Amino acid sequence: MPTVSLTRVVPFAAAHRYFRPEWPVERNREVFGACTSEHGHGHTYECHVTVTGPMDPETGMVMNLRDVDVILEEEVTRRLDHKFVNYDVPEFAPGGLIPTGEALAVFVWQRVVPRLPAPVRLVRVRIQEDRYLYAEYAGEEHAG
Repeated sequence: MPTVSLTRVVPFAAAHRYFRPEWPVERNREVFGACTSEHGHGHTYECHVTVTGPMDPETGMVMNLRDVDVILEEEVTRRLDHKFVNYDVPEFAPGGLIPTGEALAVFVWQRVVPRLPAPVRLVRVRIQEDRYLYAEYAGEEHAG
């Protein structure tokens, strides 16, 4: 059977702030600019998740879309939608990861991969902050 890719896009609204608590205010401002405001700022994100695998000859699917939707509801929407990421997601708490698009893409990857049935593989996670900015992660085997 041919190998095919499938991408599902899920929106979520969230706020975030870039800052390192161990840095002085001036250094945070110098590195992160307006994104270090203590009140944060928000986006209506799009999370694009692409999986690949052999097309099932009986169903014509790589993976049942209902199963993809359940995974994304549990791992993306419930964790991130209408959250202030720095305070509502433990991995991004002060002193933890900075909730950049890049870090969010890796975060989603790490949660989706173990949920996929063999032989389906995760190909890419894209976190789109707005029309002009997105980050993509394709796993360590694709990192250059």
